[in-house]
Amino acid sequence: MVEVAFQPTSVPQARTARKASSLRNALKRKSTMAFLMTLPLILLIAIMVIYPAFYSIHLATLNKAMTKYVGFGNFQFLFKRETFWMVVEQSCIFAITAVIFKALIGFIVAHFAHNIPSRKQRKWRGMLLVPWVIPPAMSTLAWLWLFDPSYSAFNYTLGLFGAGPIPWLGQTAWARFSIILVNVWFGAPFFMIMYLAALKSVPEQLYEAAAIDGANWWQRIWYVTLPMMRNIIAITTLFSLIVTFANFDITRILTAGGPLDSTHVFATWAFRLGIEGGDIPLGASVSLFMAPILAIAAIFILRDISRRGNEA
Repeated sequence: MVEVAFQPTSVPQARTARKASSLRNALKRKSTMAFLMTLPLILLIAIMVIYPAFYSIHLATLNKAMTKYVGFGNFQFLFKRETFWMVVEQSCIFAITAVIFKALIGFIVAHFAHNIPSRKQRKWRGMLLVPWVIPPAMSTLAWLWLFDPSYSAFNYTLGLFGAGPIPWLGQTAWARFSIILVNVWFGAPFFMIMYLAALKSVPEQLYEAAAIDGANWWQRIWYVTLPMMRNIIAITTLFSLIVTFANFDITRILTAGGPLDSTHVFATWAFRLGIEGGDIPLGASVSLFMAPILAIAAIFILRDISRRGNEA
């Protein structure tokens, strides 16, 4: 009788003890602890990124007064405008050209910094990172003075050599060149620091083995350095492509989309239509058009990384 009396209370206690033990074991797992530690960041991303993204999709389906649902009407209107397709072309040219030059310059400068003696590397890394550390709006204002049609430092220097003044921001070709130049100047240090970290992770034994096999400098880069850095190159390129496509401040400060809307990118034209033009749904539609382009680029790059990882 005594055992029967205590049996109902002992079972809940055993269950409670098992639950407490399983909870402690779950908290001891690295994956659980990692999730709990990143949970605030996940919530912040959900609030600051995911919600505005879905809200912009909602805005893109409304009319100009935001009182009526029009579905894909804003996109159909954009597809019929020549300016829209010019913005698509300009954005692609701007992003792809800038990323290619940033990657090339960053790779070259990273090799330069990697071969500097250890004592001087810290100083050089600090100086080379200055363009990336300065706020883009502030540095772009300095470039605006360099490109000024009346007081351009570049034109003054060219005049010393007998060359005529260049309308840096007054002609379409030169304006596009100027925007790309400033973006490359600002973004190349990011590639440099990422590639420098990747170079330091390449084992020296691979270079020694390649040298023994008779490989020259270029062959060591092509067959040793680039294969070892391919993942970081792909991820850095994808990240820079996303940031460059969404760039706003450089184009806005230098040309504001001119001359004749020929230097508009998605961000500046969406601002022109949505904020300055008072048609927020149409501006949201322009900004959303970046999503499929970047999604295709991301799928292509990440699939290539996954395929290489499976081959390894």
